[in-house]
Amino acid sequence: MSHAVKFQLERFNENLQEGDVVLVNHPQAGGTHLPDITIISPVFHDSRIIFFVASRGHHADIGGISPGSMPPNSRELFQEGASSMGMKIVDRGEFQEEAVRHMLLEEPAQYPECSGTRNYRDVLSDLKAQIAANHRGIALLSQLCVEYGLEVVQEYMAHIQRTAEAAVRLLLKETRVKHPSGQLSGHDFMDDGSKISLHVDIGEDGSALFDFTGTSPEIYGNTNAPPSVTHSAIIYCLRCMVQSDLPLNQGCLAPVRVVIPENSFLSPSSTAAVVGGNVLTSQRLCDVILATFGVAAASQGCMNNLTFGIPAIENGGVRYEGWGYYETIAGGHGAGRDWQKGQDGVHTNMTNTKITDPEILERRYPVILHRFMLREGSGGTGMHPGGNGCIRDIEFLEAMSVSLLTERRVFQPPGLDG
Repeated sequence: MSHAVKFQLERFNENLQEGDVVLVNHPQAGGTHLPDITIISPVFHDSRIIFFVASRGHHADIGGISPGSMPPNSRELFQEGASSMGMKIVDRGEFQEEAVRHMLLEEPAQYPECSGTRNYRDVLSDLKAQIAANHRGIALLSQLCVEYGLEVVQEYMAHIQRTAEAAVRLLLKETRVKHPSGQLSGHDFMDDGSKISLHVDIGEDGSALFDFTGTSPEIYGNTNAPPSVTHSAIIYCLRCMVQSDLPLNQGCLAPVRVVIPENSFLSPSSTAAVVGGNVLTSQRLCDVILATFGVAAASQGCMNNLTFGIPAIENGGVRYEGWGYYETIAGGHGAGRDWQKGQDGVHTNMTNTKITDPEILERRYPVILHRFMLREGSGGTGMHPGGNGCIRDIEFLEAMSVSLLTERRVFQPPGLDG
């Protein structure tokens, strides 16, 4: 989220007041994909900003061409729903519902075959929950500053970042010992043939260059990923490889420089579709990074995003809310140096979700879940096989739109040593 906070700080400059809250989700403004809406609140002390509190939530439907706002066939960003480069959702303590309604309902619906959010009330409630979470964060930070003093709090935050930097530098130095040249390389392919190419150059001081030169150009599809996704994948993998328990913070990237070619599908244009970049390409990036460091074989390489629902309709001037459901289906993770077999049926890497209980799923939606089980043998054979994937068998009891955003149907996950 640091990219989003920095962008808004530059965008609003001196125009942030106490009680302001900013909403942003555009990939060019530090966002990932449009359903991930970031809410940012400045924290003031003696009339100046001393911190920012931010929360990011994936919203079930923000409009676009399909329920769930995760279309597998999007080609342009507008097809994926509502977007904002940055707007004040709260202006000096006043919630701006008219502006939010315009953004979520009216703006997305102006494009061909697109609609606004299909469940406005849910999205509105979730946004207010994010604002409340930020407010709680501000209260806790303020209390901390009162108890210990601002200077002490800021110094300890700097300590945490320096500790993270030192841990990552140690990891990189240890990696260089194993690879005296300091040169590591890896690559993998998306199902459309797009290549992710990575070259890592590790210095003697524990610094590293992550160079993605050679990565394929932007595509006319939706697996483009903004630079914030690549940075997130790097910090996630580094944190996984560090042999200590670190709180996630920007200090992990202090010794790292990242080069991403402009107009590649890891740094696309402002109108490029990106909904798959955050859930498919992000996972492939992790596979490439972990394999380049020789840590783990490839995973399922995607989050297996299933969405279904029905659109909102208007009849006689009355709007009837539609609905959308979204879940990520688990899969297998590859074996690694320190474990003998890959993990079966897990939400790999940064998926960060749990699947809905069958009883709740069938109670709230017109579906029947017939099977949810491991797909035995799908992880491969050998001395150190990968993890098995899953079978999820759903019967739909009404006509509805169903989308599946997934990968690894063309190129199978590569092993670590062949």
